[in-house]
Amino acid sequence: MGKQEKVTRGVGTKGMPRKERERLILDAAAEEFGKKGYARGSTADVAARAGISKPMIYEYFGSKDGLYLTCLQQAGSRLVAAVESAQEGPSDITRAARTLEAVFRALESRLHDWELVYDSTLPADGPLHAAAVVHRRELNRMGAVGVAEFLGSAQVAEPLDADLATHLWYGAVSAAVAWWRHHPEQTADEMIYRFERISAVLHPEKSAKSLTPS
Repeated sequence: MGKQEKVTRGVGTKGMPRKERERLILDAAAEEFGKKGYARGSTADVAARAGISKPMIYEYFGSKDGLYLTCLQQAGSRLVAAVESAQEGPSDITRAARTLEAVFRALESRLHDWELVYDSTLPADGPLHAAAVVHRRELNRMGAVGVAEFLGSAQVAEPLDADLATHLWYGAVSAAVAWWRHHPEQTADEMIYRFERISAVLHPEKSAKSLTPS
C-alpha cells in the first residue's frame, strides 16, 4: 500500500464500523458505475470517492465484478420492489401513474440505479449480464402484465396492439428517466406532478389521480 493510499484511508474511514464502510463503498461504486458503466468504471476512482484504499475494495468484494454485482443486485431489487408496490389497484391510467410514482421515488438521489440495471457496457456473457437480465425481465414482465390488464379492461384484444403498447410503455419510462438525468435538480415529487399534468392533458376525460403526498 502506498503512502497516499494510507493517508486517504486514514482520513476517510479510520475507526468506521465494517457495515458502514461497506455501505460507503457501495454508494461510491453505484455512482461510479452508474455514470461511467461497467466498462469504464474504475475501482481506483471508487476508492477515491469512498476515501479508502483500493486494496480494501478487494478485501470486501473480491474483485471489480464482485463489487459491481453487489451494486447491481441492490439496485435491481430496489426497482423491482418499487414497481411491485404499485401493482395493486385499478388497471387504468392510474396504474401507470402509480408505477411511475414508485419508480421516481425509488430513483430519487439514485438515478444511477437505473443505469446499473440497464448498463449496455456489461459483457454479453457471464454472471453480471445474467444478473441484470433477471431484474430487467421482472420489470418487463410487470410492465407487460399492466399493459395487458389495461387493454383488457378497454376490450382491446388484438395481440399486436398489446405488444406495441408494451413497447411504448417501456420507451416512455426509459425516456422519463433519461430526461430526469438531464434535469437532476428535479425532485421525485416534481417528476410525479409533471407526469400528472401531462397525463391530464392527454387524457382529460380520465386524468391520473392526484399524487400529492399525504
